[in-house]
Amino acid sequence: MKQKNQPSILEASLVLILIIASIALGVIVLKISPSIAILASIAVVMIYAVIKKVPFDQINRGIIQGIKPGIIPIFIFLLIGALIAVWIQAGIIPTLMVYGFKIISVKWFVPSIFIVCAIVGSAVGSAFTVMSTVGIAFFGIGITLGIHPPLLVGAIASGAIFGDKMSPLSESTNLAAAIAEVDLFKHIQNMLWSTVPAFVVSLILFAIFGVSDNAVQLSEINEVVSVLERNFTVSLWALVPIGFMFFCAWKKIPAILTILLNVGIAILFIIVQSPETPITQIATFIESGFVSETGNQQIDLLLSRGGLASMMPTVSLIILTLSLGGLLMETNLISTVMAVVATKIQSGSGTIVVSLLTSIGVNIFIGEQFLSVILPGNAFKEVYREKKIDLVVLSRVLEDGGTVINYLIPWGIAGSFVASTFGVPTLTYLPFVFFSLLSPVFSLISALTGIGVTYLDEQAQKKKFFSVK
Repeated sequence: MKQKNQPSILEASLVLILIIASIALGVIVLKISPSIAILASIAVVMIYAVIKKVPFDQINRGIIQGIKPGIIPIFIFLLIGALIAVWIQAGIIPTLMVYGFKIISVKWFVPSIFIVCAIVGSAVGSAFTVMSTVGIAFFGIGITLGIHPPLLVGAIASGAIFGDKMSPLSESTNLAAAIAEVDLFKHIQNMLWSTVPAFVVSLILFAIFGVSDNAVQLSEINEVVSVLERNFTVSLWALVPIGFMFFCAWKKIPAILTILLNVGIAILFIIVQSPETPITQIATFIESGFVSETGNQQIDLLLSRGGLASMMPTVSLIILTLSLGGLLMETNLISTVMAVVATKIQSGSGTIVVSLLTSIGVNIFIGEQFLSVILPGNAFKEVYREKKIDLVVLSRVLEDGGTVINYLIPWGIAGSFVASTFGVPTLTYLPFVFFSLLSPVFSLISALTGIGVTYLDEQAQKKKFFSVK
């Protein structure tokens, strides 16, 4: 029986289309803040809810339930803001930059940082941690070398996302396997069908787009290194916190505790290096961010960052986006469309394609990485079973359409984090996050060709081609 206030498929489709149109108009055409566009979308949903006579208690419940999944990520973002500030002050990020100049090839810098971030991400299992630590150091080096900032962000983010996706320590990877009810390592193994081609093609593209003729003179690089060494404590000891971060990942210490411990170690480094530094000054950096005063405008611009306050625009966007997602769920607008779509697909390939597109759609509408895995996973799990498709295919699709795409959404949690960390708008760096762009493409190819898709019986195998009722 149809529940009270349950939207029809036509109503749900029209409201969702109106939301897409308002966000696209605001962010892409008018170029206003994603926060304002999301706020306008919230108004649209609330007007619909009032028209449908949805009780305000239910509307409030939707907002509260929507925000709940983002509480831990918000807290992590705030801690990362603090970590960035103290890591710069303690000389950890400047040390990474100095040794990076000496070790990494200038000509192949962009593909090199893509590979390094992928390796570090696989070990740590957190794209956010990679980008906010070694990623900032690589970004600083790349800017000094005169490399296009969005390309730098694309290479750093692509490597970090690959590592996050393929690491058994990653929360999103474990979530996708759990939602699909499959073994974690079988899930990671099956992801190779789309992840390896996406990685290889991304590496080739970064090599093509990132090849450098070394236009920056060696004297300019030496000057930057000299400024860093004069104004920060550059030492191999500064790499200890990096090693400790790997240790925490190996011991599977939760992200919040890992970051808190690293903040504490960085503060200890600051006190040992400069005993005269007032605690109040360290507290100011944690609150408002580190302010570089080297006299070199480029370095000061790069290293004046971090702090709790720097994350507040991201936090506000996350709260608004999750509120919108909660309202869409509470008013059943998302579930109505998903339920109809899931029951209309007859073939195996069609089921895979639609579940992939649904994960992408949830990213666009809700902007929350975990929900882009949870909602389509729960909606399509039984459909996969009916079509006799191995559920490891579903878990891979949830990563290809859910986990990696959130970094491309301006109002998404991951997308807004990347933009605030590097100071490059999401739509500006989006064309260069090749790995995120290519993962769903190769997942789509897998669905349509059957490569990497396992069916549980021969009859299901015969019905694999795309068809709908």
